[in-house]
Amino acid sequence: MNISVDASYKSLNKHHEELCGDKVEILKTPDSSIIILADGMGSGVKANILATLTSKILGTMFLNGAPIEECVETIVKTLPVCQVRQVAYSTFSILQLFKNGDAYLVEFDNPSCVFIRGGRLQEIPYQEKIIEGKKIKECRFRVGLNDCFILMSDGVIYAGVGQVLNFGWTWNSMAEYAVKATRTTLSASRLAAILSKACDDLYMQSPGDDTTVAVARIINAKPVNIFTGPPMNKEDDAKVIHEFMRGPAKRIVSGGTSANIVSRILHKQIKTSLNYTDPVLPPIATIDGIDLVTEGVLTLTRALQLMKQYVEEDVDEAFFFELDKDNGGSKIAKMIIEDCTELHFFVGKAINAAHQNPGLPFDLSIRMNLVAQMVDYAKKMGKDVTVQYY
Repeated sequence: MNISVDASYKSLNKHHEELCGDKVEILKTPDSSIIILADGMGSGVKANILATLTSKILGTMFLNGAPIEECVETIVKTLPVCQVRQVAYSTFSILQLFKNGDAYLVEFDNPSCVFIRGGRLQEIPYQEKIIEGKKIKECRFRVGLNDCFILMSDGVIYAGVGQVLNFGWTWNSMAEYAVKATRTTLSASRLAAILSKACDDLYMQSPGDDTTVAVARIINAKPVNIFTGPPMNKEDDAKVIHEFMRGPAKRIVSGGTSANIVSRILHKQIKTSLNYTDPVLPPIATIDGIDLVTEGVLTLTRALQLMKQYVEEDVDEAFFFELDKDNGGSKIAKMIIEDCTELHFFVGKAINAAHQNPGLPFDLSIRMNLVAQMVDYAKKMGKDVTVQYY
């Protein structure tokens, strides 16, 4: 068994607060993915600092193989306890998913993880232990394909208290809603956005607490290959296409010259669509055996804008509406964001005179810059990325 993990999260800040008092870290080790959600006490700057410290300490120690006892002990001794309420500085949940299908979950004072398998809620057989006077719940178990895990801060289950609902959104009603939502979407990013939107609606768009949902889905590896730009030497055309077509992957060809090379080497015809679904972007084409054929620089620029928005901004329903549009830029971005665990770029270094001064070196070219930025944002999404230049 060699699983991949699709993980994403979304936070709502407490009303009138600039900083979020919850912090999520998504980390990768050679054999696992780790999701840490820390909820700092209170809200605003103080809570943000406490949650950030907690998640960073846990992440660093976990990555270095420290046992949970040692991690908790370090946190208990490092962070202060509230003088007034005598409560802990920060609560946390940690989920580690190994590539071989083993899983480890540990929670301290956060709402329990929602575990969905086969469209049904699963019970997690926790064991309790006391570490440094703190009650910790942990569990080791096996995961399977399409399993879904949702970690949350307590802002989620208090959503709607005294406004829409008398006692807030209980854990059970939140879990039931999550089960329904998993039937309509398979991507972690979209599920996190759906659940976060439900919380925001219950709070009537002014959250009474920092509210965070972190989603992890167990999926098969999903490689995506992108070929863009003709190679420096025409003799390398066949080599590039041979490597681009190797192994199972979804394949994207971006650029007219690149599409012509694929067509010539594979002896397949290019069929161009006259359907201008977006006035700014040239229409997409088709080549038998290739998943998506688009124009080059303009389309990659649109895809990059959406990737950047996804990583840097609060994405909502409007963002996913844009992602679902029938144009090359949205299609590339959607494939990378929602249907990809590893991204492989095959980039030709020949300069297109139409785009720039041919006297400039290649690394100043627009396409090179676009690829570099797309690589950067794909890595920030947790994708494994490789780039080969020709």
